[in-house]
Amino acid sequence: MSSAQIHPESVLFITLDSCRFDTFAQAHQLGRLPVLASIAPHHKAQAPSHFTYGSHAAFWVGFTPGVPGSDRPWLNPKVGKLFRMSFAGSSGQDGDCFRLEGPNLVRGFRRLGYLTIGSGAVDWFDPSTETGAVLGRPFQHFWFSGNTWSLRRQLAWIDQMLAGAEQPVFLFLNIGETHVPYWHEGAEWPRTPSPCRPFGGDSCSAAESARRQGNCLAWVDTQLHSLVSHFRHATTIVCADHGDCWGEDGLWEHGISHPCTLTVPLLLRVRGQSVN
Repeated sequence: MSSAQIHPESVLFITLDSCRFDTFAQAHQLGRLPVLASIAPHHKAQAPSHFTYGSHAAFWVGFTPGVPGSDRPWLNPKVGKLFRMSFAGSSGQDGDCFRLEGPNLVRGFRRLGYLTIGSGAVDWFDPSTETGAVLGRPFQHFWFSGNTWSLRRQLAWIDQMLAGAEQPVFLFLNIGETHVPYWHEGAEWPRTPSPCRPFGGDSCSAAESARRQGNCLAWVDTQLHSLVSHFRHATTIVCADHGDCWGEDGLWEHGISHPCTLTVPLLLRVRGQSVN
């Protein structure tokens, strides 16, 4: 990652696809997330949807995960949104938020002169599909990795896109290693079969799902130091778009409304200041 100073009005938006809140909390407690923990304290939040497309479509109009009962703007989008789209709900107590106009926040940042860069890992970001194009098309530069285990290649591509950037940047990164089958480059376990599959089955295991997702999250943390450091004086939001069920109430994976699919980690640093 280039050592050049990023513009302080820049924004880094990272989604840890499918990462359960308890996975994040346990890894943090064990000291396995030094890079992510350096951003801000993590909060127990509720995602706007239980699958990737639904949550990211909501993110794109300013409905980021919220902490129920919080009276803090940004942590609770009902109180005040970090990304305020024109005519997107009540004005709230937004304070010094990012005020944007257009069909989504990516286009809004482009209208403000930002360089918009995005990379997605899961199939909902596949630009060859009409639905995938909806999420990726608004960016000036977008790269779909083609699988859920290519974070290193995503980061290398992002580094190229950031080279020489002088204007503010809106950078989005969807990370797939925490998505089923919970695998990363160099992992000591095979990529298949997944320990978490829709409707369960003999190969499904809650304990193995937790182990693998936790190890993937810790590995992801080792890859993010340069990117996170690059945006340390700017704004960074890290969250999951949803979680997974691991046999709770007989349910497996996501795409179903359940506390395990809707409860996610949220970290927020705005213009260099952690939101506690």
